[in-house]
Amino acid sequence: MKPTAEQLEIQALARDFAEGELLPYTAGWDAARALDDDVFAKLGELGFMGMLVPEAHGGLGFDLTTYLRVLEELARGDGAVALSVAIHSGPVCGLIYALGTEDQKQRWLPRLASGDVLGAFALSEPDAGSDAGAMQVRAEPDAEGWRLTGVKRWVTNGARAGVVIVFARTDDEGGTGAFLVEPGTDGYRVVGEETTMGLRASQTVTVELTDVHVGPEGLLGDSQRGFHAALEALDVGRVGVAAQAVGIARAAMEHATRYSMERKQFGRPIAKFGAVQAKLAEMAHRITGARALTHLAGGAVQDARNGVGHPRTGPEGVTALAAMSKLAASEAATWVADEAVQVFGGYGYMRDYPVEKLLRDAKGTEIYEGTSEIMRHVIAREVLRAAEGA
Repeated sequence: MKPTAEQLEIQALARDFAEGELLPYTAGWDAARALDDDVFAKLGELGFMGMLVPEAHGGLGFDLTTYLRVLEELARGDGAVALSVAIHSGPVCGLIYALGTEDQKQRWLPRLASGDVLGAFALSEPDAGSDAGAMQVRAEPDAEGWRLTGVKRWVTNGARAGVVIVFARTDDEGGTGAFLVEPGTDGYRVVGEETTMGLRASQTVTVELTDVHVGPEGLLGDSQRGFHAALEALDVGRVGVAAQAVGIARAAMEHATRYSMERKQFGRPIAKFGAVQAKLAEMAHRITGARALTHLAGGAVQDARNGVGHPRTGPEGVTALAAMSKLAASEAATWVADEAVQVFGGYGYMRDYPVEKLLRDAKGTEIYEGTSEIMRHVIAREVLRAAEGA
C-alpha cells in the first residue's frame, strides 16, 4: 500500500531524530550497557511514546502501519531504543487501552504517552519462555486485592519502568491474570541484569516478586483470561519486532554499501566486483520483501483491531501473518548484517566498526517475542487449522 504524505512526514521526523539523537550515541550506549536517561523524554516530546495511544488519552493515535514506519527508523538508529519503545507501546499501552477500566486508562495512558512513565511487560519466567502457559508466578486473592509471588525473567524496561504488566496464575485450572504493578511497591525487586549478546543497552532484567500487593484497581481485565490477552498482544509485538529487524538490516546494508564504494582493492572500489554486487543486491531484495510482509501483517492486525473482517486464523490470518513477518524480517536482518560484516572483511569483525554490533542486535530479533522455531510452529498450526476446517 502506498504511504500517505502524512505517513512520509512522520517517518522523516523519526529519521531525523534517529540521525541526530540516536546514531551518534549508539556505540557508547552499547559499550556502557545503558541508554541516556533523557532519551525517552525526548521521544515523548515528539509524541513517539504515545504512538498507539488514542488522542483522547494524550497520544497520537497512529494506525499500525505508521507506527511500524517510525519503529523502523528508530531501529536504524539504535535497536535497543526501538525495542524499549516497542514493548512500551505495543503490549503495555495496547493492553491498558484494550482491557483497562476508564480509571486505569486515565491514570496510566497520558503518562505513558508523554514519556513520563515507561512501561514493561513481564510474561516469561526461568522455566516458561516460549511455553508461557507453564508460568509459575502466582496471584493469590485476599481481602485487599491480590498478592503476587514468583520470578519473571527477560523483562525489558523492568529496571526503569514506572508500571509493569505482570502475568500470574490466579487458580490451579489455568486461569491467568494481568496485573498493573508499580516497581516501587514493597516486594518488587530487580535481582539481576542480563549480559546480552546484542541490544545491550535495553537493560533486560530478572524481577523477583515477594508477596507484592496489588489492589483491585490493579487487575487488568478478567482474572481468568490474562493469558489470552497476552497472546493477542503478541501479534502487535511481533510485527513490531519485524519493523525493528527491517531497520537494523537497513542500517547494515547502508554501511556495507558506503564502505564498498570507499574500500579499494586491486586498484578499484570493491563495489565494482560482482561478488560484492551480488551481496548488495540480495540485501536489497531481502529487506524490501521483509518490509512488504511487515506492512501487510501490520495492516491485518489493524483490521482486526478495527473489527474489519480479516480472518484471525488460517495461513492468511492475523496471527500467521504476524508470525511470518517476524520470521522473515528477523532472519533477513541476521543474514544482511552477517553479509555486511563480510563486505567489511577484517574491519567488520572489529568493535571499531558498526556492523558487528548490528549483527549482534539482529540476532536478538530472531529470539525475543518468540524464536524463529516458535514462529514456524505458529504458522504451521494456523495452516493445519485451516486445512482441518476446510
